[in-house]
Amino acid sequence: CKIADARHLAVNNPLIASGVRNLAVSLTGAGIVPTSLAKGKRRKAQMARAWQAFCRVADADGRTDFNGLQAAVARELIVGGEVFGQIVDGEGDLPALRLIPPEQVDESMTRPIDGGGYIVQGIEFDAQGRRVAYHVFPHKPTDLFTTYAPPVRIPAAEMLHIFEPVAAGQVRGVSWLAPVILTASEFDQLCDALLTGAKVAAMFAGFLTNVNDTSGEDPFGGDEMPSLEPGTLQKLPGGWDAKFTTPQQAQQTGEFVKAQIRQLAAGLGVPSHWLDGDLTGANYSSLRAGLLPVRARCEQVQYLTIVPQFLNPIWAEVFPDDQDGADWLPPAWQQVDPLKQVQADAAELEAGLTSRRKLIAARGWTIEDVDAERAADTHKPAPSKPQPKDKEEDE
Repeated sequence: CKIADARHLAVNNPLIASGVRNLAVSLTGAGIVPTSLAKGKRRKAQMARAWQAFCRVADADGRTDFNGLQAAVARELIVGGEVFGQIVDGEGDLPALRLIPPEQVDESMTRPIDGGGYIVQGIEFDAQGRRVAYHVFPHKPTDLFTTYAPPVRIPAAEMLHIFEPVAAGQVRGVSWLAPVILTASEFDQLCDALLTGAKVAAMFAGFLTNVNDTSGEDPFGGDEMPSLEPGTLQKLPGGWDAKFTTPQQAQQTGEFVKAQIRQLAAGLGVPSHWLDGDLTGANYSSLRAGLLPVRARCEQVQYLTIVPQFLNPIWAEVFPDDQDGADWLPPAWQQVDPLKQVQADAAELEAGLTSRRKLIAARGWTIEDVDAERAADTHKPAPSKPQPKDKEEDE
């Protein structure tokens, strides 16, 4: 799988572009939020303020905040199959993150090195198989007017490498679009052929023939090509006949196209309506059932890839002395019927099958924040009474 082919599809193919956007939004949404596991409310409050300060300046390029970096990581994880991030010095004592295209890590560099170590596709390992460095080109693949420069060795402590391994011992990531690249290319060719056929079928073309091959007078005369105008009745002289093309449309193309779209959706692991937006025949039960495996898949990537490879290392960079860590709360899933979901949650809570903390965390909030806001709403200060104006002001 070539990353260039995956990038081309993700930008130029409308179905794949829609699927990538919806899948990336499902992975991180508006941002996965941490809640500190530290002891004490004051300590938690201090860490929350420090984290907010970091989020505002987390992007080393100054284009977005940390939540925006999460969105970029999710998209690149889908399209490129892997994400590299370099940790650099930010404002004050805070770190910052600069995302690096996978093509910038020298994939052609594979060789043994002294001491029993080795380099595989630009990633350096020691004799025990631990990552110790990355070899990165100083220029981006999209830079213009650049000359060749050898890759720079960056210690592994300053780099993040996020990818979902699909095989034991895998070193580099594989694009999630790999199963659909060929199918999507052939589907594009099919759509082009059907569109061309429809254009040809819409053309009204005629041919004049001299049936008896006589030297009868040309009914249209002159050197100009024959033409038909609306409402024209043209009388042909003896020996001449007119025939018109009747191109046939491809039969049952609608069902075949839908089958191809479902195949693309299966390759991406998403419902077909995430690609074409077609909800014909869908209902509450079918939509909910169709989203269950997608949600399970997204949660697997969130908690087994994004959190341990990306979010936890960043938290450790911001709070190097913290030994407790943090819980990460992804945004809540949008519900097809919120009322039914709330009723189901209330029934589970009443039956003792879950807790308020878990239900609130599933919505992307912390129980401390919710309880604090509810307390603030319940104990609102009474409005102050208007004070009488001074006589001098009245005058």
